[in-house]
Amino acid sequence: MSIAFIAGIGFFAVIIFWPAGTIDWLDGWLYLGIVTAYQFITVVYLTQVNPELIEYRLKFIDISKGTKRWDKIWLVLFTPLFLAIYVIAGFDAVRFDWSNMSPLFWFPGLVLFIPTAVLFSWSMGVNPFFEKTVRIQTERGHRVIDTGPYRFVRHPGYVGFFGWCLSAPLFLGSWWAFIPAVLSIIALVIRTALEDRTLRNELAGYEAYTNRVHCRLIPGVW
Repeated sequence: MSIAFIAGIGFFAVIIFWPAGTIDWLDGWLYLGIVTAYQFITVVYLTQVNPELIEYRLKFIDISKGTKRWDKIWLVLFTPLFLAIYVIAGFDAVRFDWSNMSPLFWFPGLVLFIPTAVLFSWSMGVNPFFEKTVRIQTERGHRVIDTGPYRFVRHPGYVGFFGWCLSAPLFLGSWWAFIPAVLSIIALVIRTALEDRTLRNELAGYEAYTNRVHCRLIPGVW
């Protein structure tokens, strides 16, 4: 697990600093530090409350074991779109200086990141079936989870990830990075609808759960 953690942070560092063309970028280092600290805290938290999930989220072979075909296509399209947030941020804020964002926007980024990151980790903590791909995990006794944040919305993890996407341009000082960030959120909303439909059709008890928790993403709204 430690090797995977270090490799993941290393890859993330490349995605941040390669487009910038330099490692002399304070905002980039601050952001990398925040993400590294968050990932470490989350791993420690999951080790205590949901250690099985760590094992399953580290597996890359799950994509071929029951993952919906539409989700495989979605992942192929979403991955470069999400990474484009960091590529464009590096190009914009450092290498080409396309736009000018005040450093003061770093603090709203932090305010947005912290609660949504907590929500994302909380969702993983209470849901042992929070894998990377959409599939019915019959071999693991897949069941409906209605505790923690799932008492309020059906897909709280996505809400948490929305904050990750939107806070990145603020941390890195790039207005242009909001374009892939917003497109990433639109893609996530689409996936939420498709995942919800899959669970309604194939997971026992989920239809009854939707009658108790009416909203997918925003309590009392939608």
